[in-house]
Amino acid sequence: MPEQQEISLSILKKRWLKFKTLKRGYYSFVLLLMLYGLSWFLPILINNRALMVSYEDELYFPVISGYYSGSEFDQDVPGEAAYRQLQASWKQADSDNWLIMPPYPYSPFEDITVKGNKMYDPPSRQHWLGTDNTGRDVFSRLCYAFNISISFALVLTILNYIIGVIIGGSMGYFGGKFDLFFQRIIEIWSSLPMLFVIIIISSIIRPSFFILIFIYTIVNWIGMTYLMRAEFYREKSKDYVAAALSMGQTNFKVMFKHILPNSMVPIITYFPFAVVGGISALVGLDYLGFGMPPPTPSWGQMLDVGLQNISKWWMVFAPVSAQFVTLIMVVFIGEAVREAFDPKVYSRLR
Repeated sequence: MPEQQEISLSILKKRWLKFKTLKRGYYSFVLLLMLYGLSWFLPILINNRALMVSYEDELYFPVISGYYSGSEFDQDVPGEAAYRQLQASWKQADSDNWLIMPPYPYSPFEDITVKGNKMYDPPSRQHWLGTDNTGRDVFSRLCYAFNISISFALVLTILNYIIGVIIGGSMGYFGGKFDLFFQRIIEIWSSLPMLFVIIIISSIIRPSFFILIFIYTIVNWIGMTYLMRAEFYREKSKDYVAAALSMGQTNFKVMFKHILPNSMVPIITYFPFAVVGGISALVGLDYLGFGMPPPTPSWGQMLDVGLQNISKWWMVFAPVSAQFVTLIMVVFIGEAVREAFDPKVYSRLR
């Protein structure tokens, strides 16, 4: 009975069960997925805006609605209300007004212009990882930068895979002059000096999240193209492709309904390592000053500031540790995925 049950499992189910047995990869996947999901709720977890304010029996939600001036909450101060100071003053005065702050009440953007913030303040109960050269909280910037880095790498990898699968699959399926034509284009395109292109574009326009993705996508799709070209070349000679064509299936359906599902191994196994490359690319660009515009939270920018002030150990320790832990988890996931798709019986990770 157990043997019959094992035989009835799909190949994808078997690979998933094998992936779960590779503990460090599976636990890294679960942990990273949880952290990334949690990072989308950072505005209500790590922020200097109140979650809820009760003032004169009226409720306000600054974290959702946005800007509220100080005068709206009985503060004679221009600009947005300072919610931490407001909470302390109401408690001291035993006021009927109250507010609820996020669990970590510091924003990644507030600097020394906010009362109480200091430059290079070492780690403390208030600022868990201290502050940077402009008085911004390092821990909050670290968490927001995590979301930006992972999102950048995922979007970049998915776009590269879409372009690479379409072009590479078409080259392998049609072959002939179509294949030769795109090979020449790829050879010319791959010689494009990536860093110079970014420097030139950054000097003309202000780089942003989507502009950087566009620039990187221009070149990064080439690697997956060669892999998919080889897979489609191999698969198109199989009998099931000839059977599908003899039944009147269109080329599009044969390519993406029949051949592509049998060519998923390189896509899945290389995906985690492509994410590592995307994270490292963004960190490198931000470190060189050609990445996300300030004051966007960025590990590369934090590392640059830290190395300029090496005596402030937390400024180097925080971004390096965050990047190391994130990348090592992604690498563990990549190893486990590759092992799960490995046809060999014995696992290297056992």
